[in-house]
Amino acid sequence: MNLPVWIARRYFFSRKKRSFISWLSILSMLGVGVGTMALIVVLSVFNGMEELNRQIFQNFEADMTVMPQQGKRFTASDALLTKIQQMPGVALVSAVAQDNALARYRDGQAVIRLKGVDDTYTQRSSIDSTVIGGQFLIRQDGVNYAVVSNGVRSDLSISTVDILTPLEILYPKRNQSLSVLNPDAFNSDALTVAGVFFIESNNYNNVVFAPITVARSLFGYDPGEVTSLEVQLSPGTNEEQAKEALMAVVSLAGGGTKLTVLSRDDLNRDLYRAVRVEKLFTGVVLAFIILVASVNIFFSLSMLVIEKREDIRILYALGATASTVRRIFLIEGAIIALTGSITGLVLGIGICLAQQEYGLISMGTVSSIVDAYPVRLDTSDVVLTSVLVVLMTVLTSWFPAQRAARLVV
Repeated sequence: MNLPVWIARRYFFSRKKRSFISWLSILSMLGVGVGTMALIVVLSVFNGMEELNRQIFQNFEADMTVMPQQGKRFTASDALLTKIQQMPGVALVSAVAQDNALARYRDGQAVIRLKGVDDTYTQRSSIDSTVIGGQFLIRQDGVNYAVVSNGVRSDLSISTVDILTPLEILYPKRNQSLSVLNPDAFNSDALTVAGVFFIESNNYNNVVFAPITVARSLFGYDPGEVTSLEVQLSPGTNEEQAKEALMAVVSLAGGGTKLTVLSRDDLNRDLYRAVRVEKLFTGVVLAFIILVASVNIFFSLSMLVIEKREDIRILYALGATASTVRRIFLIEGAIIALTGSITGLVLGIGICLAQQEYGLISMGTVSSIVDAYPVRLDTSDVVLTSVLVVLMTVLTSWFPAQRAARLVV
């Protein structure tokens, strides 16, 4: 066996006595283990929250959205719609016209985000999973319907059973002075509420779906004018390639308006950036905790060098070199840190896998769309944590080892 490894193991695993230095080494090992486990678990929870947000947005937002670079609307010609529909990987193309409006129901009123959609929008199966009352129906037998979010239903006390009370939508007319006393200042329409949907995100608490013809009439849009085109891709389609192909098509057929293509992640870039920043700062805090535990390794090795001064002199007398002595204490620090970090990694990975499989810790809210905290174990987080622990171990072990190597007889 390698002599430095054998001596370092004897120093750490000595069974004859447990001195204060030995207990400090064990405490350092436990600190590194707990910090490593916590870092793995917390980073995995943030990954799970990011994945959960993607699943939430997937039910409501399209894979790709075509919208103007400037302004709110553009004209979507039949030729443009046909070109997009005929592109490889495109399953559905939905025309959308949306803007803020005022909704009235009985004696209540609320500001809503009216989203006018065409008939193809109802073909998206993901939206049906969000319906919690009634059905997702916007037009049938020439009758226009509305589908409201759960937030709007609560604010206005809407009942999907009461088909006699309509939901009135009002929108200011163009080139008219806005006045609540002037009834001609608003375009209005009355819709029967067909269903209620729920998406666990504050961004969708005030959304009301309606036929796009109703939205265009309220907003004063011309036929063919939209605020966006929502493109649903076929399963297995490469999103980056589809985005580039869409950009090539819309750049040539914008009708005088410069168009851009945004993916679902692009639309929610600020939210994902906030989650990643929070993940970064939390990771830095936990890394400092591991650093504090690594500093304990520094102190334990420093005291061990003092305690083993006579042993070091004997090793020099027997012909050991400074490099050999330095390796003894570097290996001693590595044993402490690696034992703790490997234990922490195993426990952290085990906790994450158990949470993924069995959902041990629940969200604690009745309205949550998931029962347990979402967790996604990422290999890069495990590798990054391992590298971080190794670097801290080398830095904190080097100086005591160098001090031991400089001891002379």
